[in-house]
Amino acid sequence: MNGLEDRLAGGLFGLLVGDALGVPYEFTHPDEIPERRLIEMSPPSDFHRSHRNVPPGTWSDDGAQALCLLESLLERDRFDLDDFSKRLVAWYERGHMAVDGRVFDVGVQTSTALRALMAGLSPLEAGPAEERHNGNGSLMRVLPLALWHRGPDEELVHDAYLQSHVTHAHARSRVCCALYCLWARRTLTNHAAPWDDAVATIRRIIEPDSVEAEALEFHIRPDDRELVGEGSGYVVDTLRSARMVLEAGSYEASVRAAIALGNDTDTTACVAGGIVGLRDGYEAIPQRWRDALRGRELATPLLERLVSRHTR
Repeated sequence: MNGLEDRLAGGLFGLLVGDALGVPYEFTHPDEIPERRLIEMSPPSDFHRSHRNVPPGTWSDDGAQALCLLESLLERDRFDLDDFSKRLVAWYERGHMAVDGRVFDVGVQTSTALRALMAGLSPLEAGPAEERHNGNGSLMRVLPLALWHRGPDEELVHDAYLQSHVTHAHARSRVCCALYCLWARRTLTNHAAPWDDAVATIRRIIEPDSVEAEALEFHIRPDDRELVGEGSGYVVDTLRSARMVLEAGSYEASVRAAIALGNDTDTTACVAGGIVGLRDGYEAIPQRWRDALRGRELATPLLERLVSRHTR
């Protein structure tokens, strides 16, 4: 692979591998997570793993929804809100882009929004938008937008807001998605300070005194340097946790650190894994984890089309 292809593959498969690696440990208190060196696709035999009927190496709703987004972008050659929403419903109803066509681990907020879509509400009406509706269900799937997008930063931010709006319409969720996309874009281009530049960019784009500015400055607080992430399902904490665990170093060390936080292990590892995969490339993901990943026949054709789009 050339450098760009390696990083694109690293981002997409970094997300999927992180998700699958975290699935067996989900909802576990950090004190009960195995020591880091033992965190593998198949946990130790004495560990009471989550989703016991799901084979090791299977991604969850995180990976399936991310692939729905990537597929929609490639098919429509733009972010098409209605098309993306229909693909999410196809996943929810029929297991589209889910390994073995099996849907599991659906978030309450996402389920509420998708049922509203099925009842006839528009994508801009379906997503809950109150402050308590700030789960990480739109952040976990947004990375493909940054991998696909070639427009200006303002358009990337706008599209990140819209893709979140379908299920997570509150400003805090929307801004987390946009900031993550800018961070990913700068990581993909090997920027020397991807997070700092992403923060400076979103500050330039967001209107002062807006609800988005409030979400950024008073809740996300992107300048905080002493990061304490808890691996929870709260969108701001998920983004903070992903930043924190990247300090562990390699892909393997970072996603293991994400899972060691306990709680929403698959999503924390998914969000962190996508960024460190972009940073270090596909070959940095351990071979044993790549080999253990199920459902590659769903993701590989989309990756090939993504790479072709960037190189033609």
